[in-house]
Amino acid sequence: MKKGLLILVLVFGGINMNAQTKIAHINSQELLDTLQSRKDAMAKLQKFEEEGVQELQEMNKSFEAAYIRYQQNEKDMTPVIQQMEQEKLQKKQQALQTRQQELEQQMQIYGQELNKPILDLVQTAVNNVADSKKISYVLDETVTLYFKGGVDITKEVMTELLKLEKELMGK
Repeated sequence: MKKGLLILVLVFGGINMNAQTKIAHINSQELLDTLQSRKDAMAKLQKFEEEGVQELQEMNKSFEAAYIRYQQNEKDMTPVIQQMEQEKLQKKQQALQTRQQELEQQMQIYGQELNKPILDLVQTAVNNVADSKKISYVLDETVTLYFKGGVDITKEVMTELLKLEKELMGK
């Protein structure tokens, strides 16, 4: 029985070992850098970030002005008024911190929203080229510690990617 199982494993295992596996690699950063849609998305994200920074700077100026007023008038305030003004300052500072966290989260979500269709387009282009060239695995050079050999299909994927982007922009 054991000999029979061993023979079956060797026979069927040998079949899989004879199957040819083709490995290719791409440079995803090079692909992304050539896409106009990526450049547009980065510009939108940059604008969103600049608007957020401006909003935070305005909030910070308001807080600093209130703090300076508090320091200038602190000596003339009663303890109750001092307490109330300190609480107002704390609320302003908390609002500033909360808004900063909200903007960071919104920027991350917006970035993902902008990048998803671009990354889907890259994946489609990679799939199309890999299928046409009968490639089993495609590795990304930018995240691979070491690679030697394999087929560089960056140019083919770039051609396919630009074609897909042009079709998408035409719609």
